[in-house]
Amino acid sequence: MELEKSLYKEVEEQMQKALEALERDFSKVMAVRVTPELLDSVKVEAYGTTLPLKQVASITAPKPRVLFVEPWDKTLLKEVERAVLKANLGVTPLNDGSVLTLPFPKLDEEEREKIVIQVKRLAEEFREEMRAIRRNAIEKVKNMEKNKEISEDDRFRMQDKVQKLTEKYIDSIDDHLEKKEKEILEG
Repeated sequence: MELEKSLYKEVEEQMQKALEALERDFSKVMAVRVTPELLDSVKVEAYGTTLPLKQVASITAPKPRVLFVEPWDKTLLKEVERAVLKANLGVTPLNDGSVLTLPFPKLDEEEREKIVIQVKRLAEEFREEMRAIRRNAIEKVKNMEKNKEISEDDRFRMQDKVQKLTEKYIDSIDDHLEKKEKEILEG
């Protein structure tokens, strides 16, 4: 049934996009290893406008708790340094005249627990998003039945399939959370 396939495809695409957003958000959470994504929110005043840091510099992670930021235009080094400080990341950049070194401190147990709480909250927000996608899909299915596009049996079958898809994605969120939590606590 074409109507059915398009509904499942739409639901799965929405859930997949939400899961990818969760993965991006998790990658920005500092744990054992810092990643360049940690600086995604940093904006630099350059050339009369505000640009994302990654558009004016290369960012590398040569060591687990260190990032190097090298502006392509060396005249922007001070602006990049100012932007990193303004972002309030809990790190003081070391400026050697051409590259900024960002040495992130090792997290103590209390900080790790706070980060775990933050990550759990984030995971719950994405679970809620999955449930909202499910609600919308089930509402569409009910409307299809109401408009005589599908039978009652079709509605039950489609709702069941949407529910199974939702459970699959919520399980995936739980798996991601478990891995991230372990990474944070073992660091």
